Amino acid sequence: MLSGYHYNSRDSELLAMYHKARRLFHQYNRLESTEIEKREVLLNQLFKFKGERVWIEPPFYCDYGENISIGEGTFINANCFFLDNNTITIGKNGLIAPFVQIYTAKHPLKASERIIKDDSGTARYLTNTSPVNIGENVWIGGNTVIMPGVNIGDNVTIGAGSVVTKDIADNTLAYGNPCKAIKQI
Repeated sequence: MLSGYHYNSRDSELLAMYHKARRLFHQYNRLESTEIEKREVLLNQLFKFKGERVWIEPPFYCDYGENISIGEGTFINANCFFLDNNTITIGKNGLIAPFVQIYTAKHPLKASERIIKDDSGTARYLTNTSPVNIGENVWIGGNTVIMPGVNIGDNVTIGAGSVVTKDIADNTLAYGNPCKAIKQI
């Protein structure tokens, strides 16, 4: 899966990771905001890496958690979903607004290539992945969607409602659907 090859998302090992993540973020999302130590413990169990002073407003959702690394001082607002079928790396001092979605999974465009039926006629869907990397000091506006394989540089601002389909260079203001570089900042 992490190598970008097609994989079976219903593999028993992946399902175990999926259920573990669901248990952890469900517990996290139910904690009182004052239960800081319990929140820290759950996030450290959920993520591959979590820097100091990371704050995540519940509710938060992900697929596995184990493929997510978040740098120190990053703030992730409510209702974000990280589809971490590959690695998602966020640098330090990030600001992630509400309802941001980060995707690493993708499927073939043609249905005939995407839907595979086994001998019993049961359909499964070909899925592969590409990592997402977000640099340091990045602000991502609310309701933004970041697509698989995107690299966002350092000191970038992404405007609200953007759909990021291509890499964004350092020190750039970018927004739109599709997201485009507007100017250097």
